[in-house]
Amino acid sequence: MLDFNTLTVFSSTYCIGICAFLIPANLIATSLTIGLTLLCRPAIEIWRSAAIASTFALLIILHVFAWFMIGVVMAPTYILLGLGSICLGANFGAILLYKRFANAYVAMKVEFS
Repeated sequence: MLDFNTLTVFSSTYCIGICAFLIPANLIATSLTIGLTLLCRPAIEIWRSAAIASTFALLIILHVFAWFMIGVVMAPTYILLGLGSICLGANFGAILLYKRFANAYVAMKVEFS
């Protein structure tokens, strides 16, 4: 069973390390998902990349919620919450809009052939 007190203490103790890993990982993985979508790569690659990027985004959101639970309400908490939410939305958008980009690319390719 999960002990939220232990997770909160872990989150507050190792905040610098958690953020030092999750912020770049989140940005790189989300950028990769967007890039794969724009390059019309196969759907399985986009889904895999979006799953990894969404995991990083959810972890950063949970980290921020742990800070909210202990009462730390500062600008960095809202900035990280916004970063995680935007990246999560971008990953879901890449999955949902994949067909639109793929169809537009095929139509453009046929038009110029």
